[in-house]
Amino acid sequence: MVLSVKDRFSKWISLWRLLPSAGVPLAVAAAVGNVIVGFLPMAFVVAVSSLLDGIATGGGEHRWQDHAAAFAVVSAAFFLHQLLVPLPAALGEIVARRVDGRCVQDLMRTTLTEAAVGQLENPRTMDVLSDARAAYTRAALTPGDAVAGALALLARYTQLGCAVALVSLALHPLAGAVAGLTALIIRFGQRGSLARFSGLMKSLASERRALIYVRALVSGPGLAKEARVFGLRPWLRELLGRDTEHYVRPLWKGRRALLFWPFVRYSLVGLLGGAAVLAMLSLAHDGLSVLQLTVALQATVVLIRFGVYFPESDVPTAYGMNSYTALGEFKEIAGSTSLRTGLPAAPPEGELSFRDVSFRYSPDSPDILRGLDLDLVVGGSTAIVGLNGAGKTTLVKLLARLYEPTGGRIVVDGRDLAQVDARDWQRQVAVVFQDYNRYQFSAADNIGMGAPAHLDDIAALERAAAQAGADTVIDHLPDGARTVLSREYAGGRELSGGQWQRIALARAYFAIAKGASVLVLDEPTAQLDVRAEAEFFDRFLATTAAVTSVVISHRFSTVRRADRIVVLEHGRVVESGSHDELVALGGRYADMFALQARRFQDDATKEAL
Repeated sequence: MVLSVKDRFSKWISLWRLLPSAGVPLAVAAAVGNVIVGFLPMAFVVAVSSLLDGIATGGGEHRWQDHAAAFAVVSAAFFLHQLLVPLPAALGEIVARRVDGRCVQDLMRTTLTEAAVGQLENPRTMDVLSDARAAYTRAALTPGDAVAGALALLARYTQLGCAVALVSLALHPLAGAVAGLTALIIRFGQRGSLARFSGLMKSLASERRALIYVRALVSGPGLAKEARVFGLRPWLRELLGRDTEHYVRPLWKGRRALLFWPFVRYSLVGLLGGAAVLAMLSLAHDGLSVLQLTVALQATVVLIRFGVYFPESDVPTAYGMNSYTALGEFKEIAGSTSLRTGLPAAPPEGELSFRDVSFRYSPDSPDILRGLDLDLVVGGSTAIVGLNGAGKTTLVKLLARLYEPTGGRIVVDGRDLAQVDARDWQRQVAVVFQDYNRYQFSAADNIGMGAPAHLDDIAALERAAAQAGADTVIDHLPDGARTVLSREYAGGRELSGGQWQRIALARAYFAIAKGASVLVLDEPTAQLDVRAEAEFFDRFLATTAAVTSVVISHRFSTVRRADRIVVLEHGRVVESGSHDELVALGGRYADMFALQARRFQDDATKEAL
């Protein structure tokens, strides 16, 4: 991938536009500091040249007193430079962290609120997001590093301008122009090579993401048990080597092509330009004073060195903006797919219905839901059952506005849900997904995240824990609700699957207690034993009597007491009614219930024997 001149110019404009986000006073101080640091070496060149000229032309063994002022300037320039060099670097670091803080906030807002969930599951989006995130996990240079690097370039360009002026004054304007032009040709040529290499790195986003995943997998504790049980180490070593080769081989091939030969070419340009200036210097030697000669020589050396690699700026500015560019692409994707704002959400009072709803995850995938018509029980419980792939979890995602229907509509008290503000509606819905998150936070924080604005309401947290049966889990933790739920931290504890499920349920109950009006449980008892399941559902019915609740489960002992049971098959409702009505109907529900009952009876008989 080769960046055009326009793209490179736009990238630099974007870089400088980030600078004010660090704060104008800080940005100005950092810029002025770099200009001063760039100017002082050139003042040193002039002062040293003046001192040498005075010594060469003064005569007399005690004439050094006449050069005290020049010596003082030389000393002052040297010591000031040594004292001030760390200051712009320190200010640049503060600038970098402030800029990165702003970018992290943008990334967090886009990922957690603006981007549609469907886009977060798209491979292309994941490549872009991986690049946007890499900088903030310190796996790559950050936009803040790029801004700090750009500030550091002010010192270098200050030196360039002063050196061109000195060569022009000491020798000839043509010599200054040749030296300056040579320096800029080398400079921008080398920068162009870095920019092209940066584009190559961007084009390898998928390979880099795969390699990062495998590296994290083989170096973290999560694989420890299965790696030993299944003997995965040889296979993982081979996988790591293969993924590394897929990423590194084109990278190094491009590195040789983009960086080595341009370096050779621009070195020749530097030699020719330097030779031309030195030739002019040689021709004019007889007519030059010592001051002119020494100034011209030192300034020419500064100009020739301008084409070399600047570690404080070149790589940070070339690569640091990659994550910011990726963030911009990610925000564009999110902007094109984000859910529209609209009417304020309100708890459903009489109607929460799916009307001829269809849905597919991508244009080229089959419909998961097909003409779905479903009335949920408002202020009561609706259970949804069906075989795997029937569309149960997809229905939950649509209800929570994580996706939008591709056909039909969801209606709340006569209003199309698409007209309601998505984020506002999501505050009305408390969901426990099958793949709920297990946060390495305290037990209290794990529960309180259901309504994070109310984390300080300890009494409500305790009630939610009791409703979910998580109070007994918390009672056995060494530091109670303040215990971190992970062994990776001192004093932390790991929970069993069933215990984690109770914590996740408590999180949803806490959300209901703080204003959510629709409770959705996707396989809420999958990791509970039969007795715990019965206790859970008794408690669930007692505590959610007036709450609109939706329960998805494969266990018919869980759903049989729901106000309404709906059977999904191939994305449609094929049966609906109470448990007794559906059993009497003798259809799909009755068959599945009888099959599960026989299995349970067989297991009970075996245990009795």
